[in-house]
Amino acid sequence: MTLLAPTGSLIPADAPFSAEQEAWLAGFIAGISAAGRRDDPADPPAATVDILFGTQTGTAELLAGEAAAGARARGLGANATALDAVTPERLAALSHLLVVVSTYGEGEMPDNAGLFWDALRAEGAPRLEGLRYAVLGLGDRGYDDFCHAAKLIDARLAELGATRIHDRVDCDVEYEEPAAAWTTAVLDRLAEETGATAGAAPAGGAATGPATPVGRSPWNKRNPYRSRLLVNRLLSAPGSAKEIRHYEFDLGDSGIDYRAGDALAVVPVNDETLVGALLDHLGATGDEDTGGRPLAEALRSGREIRTPSKELLADLAERAPDGELAAVLARGDRAALDDWLATRDVLELLRDAGSAGPGAAELLPLLRPLQARQYSISSSPLAHPGRIHLTVASVRYDSPGRRHTGVASTYLADRLADGADAGVYLQPNAAFGVPAEDDTPMIMIGPGTGIAPFRGFLHERAARGANGPNWLFFGDQHRRTDFVYEDELAGLRDRGVLTRLDLAFSRDQAEKIYVQTRMRESARELYDWLEDGAYLYVCGDASRMAKDVEAALLDVIAGQRARGADDAADYLAELRRAKRYVRDVY
Repeated sequence: MTLLAPTGSLIPADAPFSAEQEAWLAGFIAGISAAGRRDDPADPPAATVDILFGTQTGTAELLAGEAAAGARARGLGANATALDAVTPERLAALSHLLVVVSTYGEGEMPDNAGLFWDALRAEGAPRLEGLRYAVLGLGDRGYDDFCHAAKLIDARLAELGATRIHDRVDCDVEYEEPAAAWTTAVLDRLAEETGATAGAAPAGGAATGPATPVGRSPWNKRNPYRSRLLVNRLLSAPGSAKEIRHYEFDLGDSGIDYRAGDALAVVPVNDETLVGALLDHLGATGDEDTGGRPLAEALRSGREIRTPSKELLADLAERAPDGELAAVLARGDRAALDDWLATRDVLELLRDAGSAGPGAAELLPLLRPLQARQYSISSSPLAHPGRIHLTVASVRYDSPGRRHTGVASTYLADRLADGADAGVYLQPNAAFGVPAEDDTPMIMIGPGTGIAPFRGFLHERAARGANGPNWLFFGDQHRRTDFVYEDELAGLRDRGVLTRLDLAFSRDQAEKIYVQTRMRESARELYDWLEDGAYLYVCGDASRMAKDVEAALLDVIAGQRARGADDAADYLAELRRAKRYVRDVY
């Protein structure tokens, strides 16, 4: 007898369980028992809360799951569902709704919320007077359109007549505490209104706050796992304009159980040279107390010291109203500001401000907390047990008189020695993974480091003995210097795992060729694969590549179906709704 673990791997019945597997099994058994109690007409829940999530990286889905657990702990029924799975007509039939939605890019809806939003804002959307709701937003104050998706959905639900249970809360990158407070307040309010009985929940959980789902990893950004770096290997060849590296981390005794398609968050440490230059500019020794830690340590591992915050920009413009920064901000042109800041970091802005700039005590509150950087995992746990692989481009560029480097990419490349350990934690991405059915075709589009998850996908398929065909579109600038994992891909093709490989090296000829060029060239075959049930995945840059790929995909569909642009958009929407068109973009 075998048991199927949460990741889909088989566990022999006589094998010893890990603590995480035991917790998952206990939760699974409890869930079956709970389902029986929920179906008992003699003991129905006081009300059912529908919790809809829109997520790009998985955080909103995780919070929705925690809210569902907290609702059940209060005697309420709960369903957690992606936003795109719910039509406006279904929405009109609900009584209690919680929406947890992130915003990515420049104010955009996450991929699994776009269809919902298009339908909700349509002129014929149904009235929602019978719906009580609350919205939780996730975002980053570093962007102008902070939590824009949550604000749009909140306002539109109110326009359609729904009644707020609780005011919307917009969470910055440090979301844990405000999200937990919102969840507790909303669920307590619902339990009180509906007369739900705490303790009558299916799992018998406590009623004091949102329960943590069974089996959730203890490792997170507040408590990262210290993982040893085992491999740091240069992939790009001499002469490349890029520096792409392959890393391997040891999972040791962490119990981290990842899936191909998940991401790994790396907690970086700032460059000591830049820390020293900031201290010199501030006239500080670094030993100054900043509320329990020395200033040097706060700059090294507590604050973002490369990208200036909006608060710092505003402060410097106020201190120097006649300066260049103030003039750029006054234009109100975000693109112009981004261009101006492209080669300027915190140190350069402070130097430009001169004596008018803030001192150490004033500066620190204006710097954002140092954030972990998330990287798509480029390995499969079946093919690479006990390790996680990453494929990362090191960021390096020059401005007059200075060399700039990326925070986390050069922390990995330069400052984390082989055998040293770094703080890491898993960022699951349930929507971005290998199809469950091994005979399902896969189309993967990942130029540059966008190849990372697809390397993991191919190794996963090989380890599973999957017989579904696999088609990869890959490209970069030059084949000679930028064809990363070339030998590995050739081996996978020789073994029959990689069915088709289409390459696009943009600068090897006079006319630039990109992955979307290859898509259009193979329009008939690409459409045939989709008609045969293929899943299509995209990974990489969101601002240009992903948009260009989607435009090419719509052209392919429209050209092959010959029914116009609206039909192509509807076809793609159905792929998205069926989770057959998914993206991991950044």
